[in-house]
Amino acid sequence: MDNTNATKLVEVTSEGFNALKKELDELVEVKRPRLIERLAFATSQGDLTENSDYTNAKEELEFLDGRISELEDVVKNAKIVKGNGKKNEIQVGTKVTLKVNDQKIVYNIVGEWEADPMEKKISHTSPLGKALVGKKIGDDVEVEAPAGKVLYEILAIE
Repeated sequence: MDNTNATKLVEVTSEGFNALKKELDELVEVKRPRLIERLAFATSQGDLTENSDYTNAKEELEFLDGRISELEDVVKNAKIVKGNGKKNEIQVGTKVTLKVNDQKIVYNIVGEWEADPMEKKISHTSPLGKALVGKKIGDDVEVEAPAGKVLYEILAIE
């Protein structure tokens, strides 16, 4: 069986799905129409060969259309995950408290489209995320980091 055309489900939390949908709606309903207006105005200015506003608007529209297409694909193929309900095993949608170097850190395990390390949201496909998924409270996880191996102890799962 040929899987080259098979669509890949994208795991996201309901919060992440709503954020992606909101971004898509904003791009389609607000930003794209404004850019089309700007492009139409720039086109009406005459000679397009030296019209930098036309060139910039055209490039921005191409970029925006690419992002819209990408988000439409993600939203269409999204699988909303809610965690495992049992709260005894780490997976997408769970919150995990880890101990590393005598410090406690809390991470949310999320789909790759909603990962934001600054917000302590890590993807299940990141090195740490991969190491954590499927583990239980009390397990130790070792992850290769740029500074060397880091040992994490799983303290709690929500």
